[in-house]
Amino acid sequence: MTDAIRRHDPLVKSFASDNYAGVHPEILQAIALANEGHQIAYGADVYTEALQEVFRRHFGPAAEVWPVFNGTGANVVALRAMTAHWEAVVCAESAHIHTDEGGAPERAAGLKLLTVPTPDGKLTPELIDRQAWGFGDEHRAQPKVVSITQSTELGTLYTPEEIKAICDHAHSLGMLVHLDGSRITIAAAALDVPMRAFTTDAGVDVLSFGGTKAGMMFGEAVVVLNPDAVRGLRYIRKTQMQLASKMRFVSVQFEALLAGDLWRRSARNALAMARRLADAVRGIPGVEVPRPVEANAVFAILPRDVTERLQKRYRFYTWNEATGEVRWMTAFDTTEADVDAFAAAVAEEIRSSV
Repeated sequence: MTDAIRRHDPLVKSFASDNYAGVHPEILQAIALANEGHQIAYGADVYTEALQEVFRRHFGPAAEVWPVFNGTGANVVALRAMTAHWEAVVCAESAHIHTDEGGAPERAAGLKLLTVPTPDGKLTPELIDRQAWGFGDEHRAQPKVVSITQSTELGTLYTPEEIKAICDHAHSLGMLVHLDGSRITIAAAALDVPMRAFTTDAGVDVLSFGGTKAGMMFGEAVVVLNPDAVRGLRYIRKTQMQLASKMRFVSVQFEALLAGDLWRRSARNALAMARRLADAVRGIPGVEVPRPVEANAVFAILPRDVTERLQKRYRFYTWNEATGEVRWMTAFDTTEADVDAFAAAVAEEIRSSV
């Protein structure tokens, strides 16, 4: 018996973020499975030990996984381990590490972000060269890492070939490549390729692996694909406050997600629901979908008054105040009924504004 009280309506869904979704039932079962008895703390447990082999099946025999609490922590730990204090990270201007992490890479990791404007959230070798210069100049932060996001903040995807071109170019400059994979499972399912196709096989050195958006309760991971790309990660994870004492509860979630096909099933549902939503709203007069729907994000432009009324019924974020562009996200638990009800609400509010 518990004294806890359910304080929300479980039937209410939103289109604000896949972070809003609950925990996948299969992952909840895994947490309960790991809960009985005692296990060694701080990652010396049997679940974290087994997790190494789970990740190696996805990323190759050299992969090493370091579970952490959250996405910002994963990025900070990874980038700090890849750089010296005088070195810098080249990233897209829209990158999450630049726009949505509160300055954590600069404040916590003590590094410089060198940003590049991009039309679609994606870097190219040519765009990287706008900031990858000044090597040996003591007056300039030294470019050391290229950080890309898969899928990007604008919902776009890199092909394996595009990432390989970036890695080849970065490595030719003596730089390393970090991939922010907060939605890596979405990307792999959308591209219909193994995750290693655009990471290990493309030449990525280190990646941040997202679990929370994929249906976990909490937890992300730093995955080292090139052991020569990092230094002191074991100690950095601790000093950046990302070492979980009861790590088995992070690790067992990843095992439930990745040992079978749960990650793919969940991602495919989110992708299908995003496409269904895009198809539904494209036919509504007054709604524009300005970006391709490649991942589980739908960007739309609505009249401002429609957005304000619709946000009283459903949670979602305004992406660009100047243009009126909004972002709608789907998740592993989004249903066709959820999408259809939301699209009907959009149409209803559009009609009300005429």
